[in-house]
Amino acid sequence: MKVKSLILLLLLLSLPAGAQTYVKGHITDRETGEPIPYASVVYKGHNVAVISNLKGHYTIARHAGWRITVSAVGYQSQTMMIGEDTRSPLDIALKPDNAVLREVTVKADRGKYSRKNNPAVELMKKVIAAKKLSNLENHDYYRYDKYEKLTLAANELTPERLQEKPFSSTPWLLDQVEECQYTNKLILPVSVEETVEEYIYRKDPKSKKKIIKGQQSSGINDLFQTGDVVNVVLKEIFTDVNLYDDQIRLVQYPFTSPIGKDAISFYRFYIEDTVKVERDSCIHLHFLPNNQMDFGFRGDIYILKDSSYHVRRCELTLPKQSSVNWVKSLHINQEFEQLDNGDWVLSEDDMVTELLLAKGMEEFVVIKNNRYTGYSFDELPQKRFKGKRTEIKEPDAAMRGKSFWNEYRQVELTKSEDAMGSFVKNIKNIKGFKYIMFGLSALIENSIEVGEPNPIDLTPVNTIFTSNRFDGFRTRLSATTTANLWKRWFVGGYYAHGWGSHKNYYSASLDYSFIDKVYSPWEYPKRTLRLQSTYDVQTPSDRFLPTDKDNFLVAFKWAKIDKMIICNRQSLAFEYEMYGGLKTTLSLKAEEMEACGAMSFRTLNQPRQENTDITAHHREFMRTTELHAELRYAPDETYINNKQRRLTINRDVPIITLSHTFGFKGFLGGQYASNVTEAKIYKRFWLNSWGKVDLFLKGGIQWNQVPYMLLIQPPANQSYVIEEEMYNLINNMEFLNDRYASMMLSWDMNGKFFNRIPLLKKLKWREYFAINTLWGDLTDKNNPFLPENAGSDRLMYFPEGCYIMDHNQPYMEFVVGVHNIFKLLHIDFVRRLNYLDLPTSHKWGIRYIFRITF
Repeated sequence: MKVKSLILLLLLLSLPAGAQTYVKGHITDRETGEPIPYASVVYKGHNVAVISNLKGHYTIARHAGWRITVSAVGYQSQTMMIGEDTRSPLDIALKPDNAVLREVTVKADRGKYSRKNNPAVELMKKVIAAKKLSNLENHDYYRYDKYEKLTLAANELTPERLQEKPFSSTPWLLDQVEECQYTNKLILPVSVEETVEEYIYRKDPKSKKKIIKGQQSSGINDLFQTGDVVNVVLKEIFTDVNLYDDQIRLVQYPFTSPIGKDAISFYRFYIEDTVKVERDSCIHLHFLPNNQMDFGFRGDIYILKDSSYHVRRCELTLPKQSSVNWVKSLHINQEFEQLDNGDWVLSEDDMVTELLLAKGMEEFVVIKNNRYTGYSFDELPQKRFKGKRTEIKEPDAAMRGKSFWNEYRQVELTKSEDAMGSFVKNIKNIKGFKYIMFGLSALIENSIEVGEPNPIDLTPVNTIFTSNRFDGFRTRLSATTTANLWKRWFVGGYYAHGWGSHKNYYSASLDYSFIDKVYSPWEYPKRTLRLQSTYDVQTPSDRFLPTDKDNFLVAFKWAKIDKMIICNRQSLAFEYEMYGGLKTTLSLKAEEMEACGAMSFRTLNQPRQENTDITAHHREFMRTTELHAELRYAPDETYINNKQRRLTINRDVPIITLSHTFGFKGFLGGQYASNVTEAKIYKRFWLNSWGKVDLFLKGGIQWNQVPYMLLIQPPANQSYVIEEEMYNLINNMEFLNDRYASMMLSWDMNGKFFNRIPLLKKLKWREYFAINTLWGDLTDKNNPFLPENAGSDRLMYFPEGCYIMDHNQPYMEFVVGVHNIFKLLHIDFVRRLNYLDLPTSHKWGIRYIFRITF
């Protein structure tokens, strides 16, 4: 036996190097040493080619006497002869070709690319025309399973950094560091989430549902009570990519698909070669946007060399000059496979995104792995499609055991991902951890947690210190219970003190949810009953603010605030959200208002009295009782929950709102009968590379004769902070109407012009334009200035600074903005176009906001 082994060993050693079957190697950038993913390695003329993986590694069959060509977009190609003595591994360093990169963007090169008589364009036209044949919805039924793994990690840790603190002094932190299999960089995974979903479809009647069968997450999100926000936001930003959609929604922007209906005009296509993808013969095309700063992809697509024109593989990246914020690099790799029935379907979808907030700050990488299995087109039981819910989470989805994950997990956890629970436990054992979390919670969540697990939150924090014209300096302490105390009952409120007015204020609320909550009562779906009592001072415009009126950021006003009221309000409200986006609200409110400052509640049958002392109490009251009914429809709206309210993060859905408010005289002390009907419509329009247009349309009528406090006033933003759906240069109660129509139209051009100006395109500024208009009218029955209304015991004198609009002249203001300054700051310059003769008018204004956008 030993003799046979020795003979075999000698035979192997005597074989020449050329007997190796394959040539392997690593393709890198000659200047940076970084791997080049998706580089082409081709035996030109022989129909043999491969593509390097994300790490730049390749393997190709050895053919002595053939020439091999290695190429990648933006690099100079290398060609070499493969012989019997060619070494393996054969590492290749490509030199960047700056001239090639420049040719892509300079105008002179556009003449060299022509769509006419271009075989690449003709091929892509056939691919686009044939894609409807690949739509799964051509079948009467379908179902498939999807496994998703989403990982967030600190990125690009260097060996030198690992020798410094905190890594050198914290062994468990160093143990969490690992090499990323996609980038070959050292990373520190900090959170991981796995989800198993089943998708089912029926053509007639059409119904599509997603069933969440299993879900588990672990990581730094466990350190915060609202930690699910991390994964919700990551999924909203890095959405699933459907190549067969015309527009691919990614980082909250639409990207033109390389096989979308607009692809031919948006991209340039180049045929590279005919290659084999595994056993399938494909035509390899490269594509890139006409303007690389537009929101589009650069990449490679492999089309089956047959009459189906189906995509076999697609590799997407962002152009180096892309104007997308925060994204250092993005790679998407999709593989398609053929089923037994002949259909081609998506099987693998990997996305690797490297994020860099700013130079010198920590880098992050988001790794998303999707695997699609179990495709079937058999008829499904009709009971599976019952109900209007499009997303169903199985009751035990969050409690799946190891056997479930061993069965459904399609991508194995890495060592650090598997040890995430121990990693979080070690973080919690850090000395002073509670004090660190105290500060982070106050800063990030605007909240201070009391206890562990916290039954009570002191929130919001940004209202503790503030000021207004009536109170002067003001302090406030707010608190609310959480689902850690009761799953369905929630108690909240605040106590405030005005140090200038020497007045005390309060608000107290009791919420009952008809379904158990994880943390807060406004979690979707919201089905709650709320009882609330409030005694506080405010301006009439404060009710339009989307944030808390005591937020210190909105305490700084550009206008003189001299009209204020003290409200003593009790309300009972019921909200019921249905799956699919329909919400019903019914609320009963009894409120007593006391006039302060320049406000007066004197009727026309009393002498007029001018009030100029902002801190004065006039002992003038009015009382209302109102029933408000509202329907709101926002299909497919997505949210995140913070500790104060729910925030919409998907603004692409249309929103329609209808409401009516009944005012009752003689019920619960109400002094006036009134009826107000309002309708609102919001819609966003994407203009591809030209950005987005947001449209708000509103209209309303007050049907009764009422005092001015019950008329319709425009939402006037008195602060310097940009607030949506509010007018920038209308004063508090400047116009009073009993019927109105408004349009707010804004156009965020996403840098379409700035990106073409050499000095500005490096700054990545973005242009913004808006026009806000208001048409209003006050009918004779509610006009206190008409002789026929003199001496009325129902109408009241308008306060100083309140005016009647000319129904033939709508109010207009124009906004020019420069957004994305330092990737955070948005500045708007506002110009009021008419009603400039009014003594309270301001012609110009500047507004700002800090906002993170991609």
